[in-house]
Amino acid sequence: MSKKTLILALTTCLHGLWSGMTAQAAPFPVPPLTAPQAPLKVYHLGHSLVGSVMPHMLAQLAPEGHSWNSQLGSGTSLKQHWEPDEQILHFDRVNVPPVWRDAKEAIGSGDYDAVVLTEMVELRDAVKYFGSAKYLRRWAALAREGAPDTRIYLYETWHHLDDPDGWEARIDGDLERLWLGKVLGSDSRRNPKRPVYLIPAGQVMAAVARAIKAGQIDGISDISELFAKTPEGEQDTIHINDLGAYVVALAHYAVLYHRSPVGLPHRLTLPDGAPATAFSPAAARQIQETVWQVVRALPRTGLAEAGQG
Repeated sequence: MSKKTLILALTTCLHGLWSGMTAQAAPFPVPPLTAPQAPLKVYHLGHSLVGSVMPHMLAQLAPEGHSWNSQLGSGTSLKQHWEPDEQILHFDRVNVPPVWRDAKEAIGSGDYDAVVLTEMVELRDAVKYFGSAKYLRRWAALAREGAPDTRIYLYETWHHLDDPDGWEARIDGDLERLWLGKVLGSDSRRNPKRPVYLIPAGQVMAAVARAIKAGQIDGISDISELFAKTPEGEQDTIHINDLGAYVVALAHYAVLYHRSPVGLPHRLTLPDGAPATAFSPAAARQIQETVWQVVRALPRTGLAEAGQG
């Protein structure tokens, strides 16, 4: 190979790498969605960061007639939900009819107004070892084939509170690079007119954490108060409690219904009918306002007014 040919090859390679990096880093323009005019039927695919409490709270916040089904696991990836030979940890424990409906049958049925997909964390591992982008494309394609109007969302979650790179830093840094760039990137480029939208629960949780630090959330002194305790009484660094589930349910409500959550009820029940732990009225309103600010600031949520302040 001549020197000139080698330089040309290297230049072409570097240009390709730069183009790929730019495509990942640049925000992907998405067409805004119209606000739903009726209660939604929603399917949740995921793991314990979906759980049963959050969708149950969402149903209490949503217009009467909202309904949902799910398929969950523990730490389950999109790949594990897709491949029949892959094990779904705790499947029998967390999937009980009538809430449970087989994922492929449900998502491919076209019965749902919205399908919410949830990837495993650690997200870096999901991308590197579990084919996150490939399986996101497969689930999204199944939903698109099922019905032309089904809205598809990716539920952005979070990592462990004690993440060595910093919990807020991971949420801030992962959004464009991993969630949008890696997990959604290839599907976005292939389906620009019908992309997968984002429920930015991680961004919401980080905004709430900053508001807590600033003394702006009544009665809450640390974000860990929105996370569960282990059976031994230790801090659970990844799973949310009733308060955290309420925050995430508000994020889902705001994105799915294109409505401000400010003024929604804050005293809700758990799936067994028991009262959920609740924020004070002042804290609930402060949380609701924070959620709406975050959701409106991100065009990827699909809200027509998103990104306009």
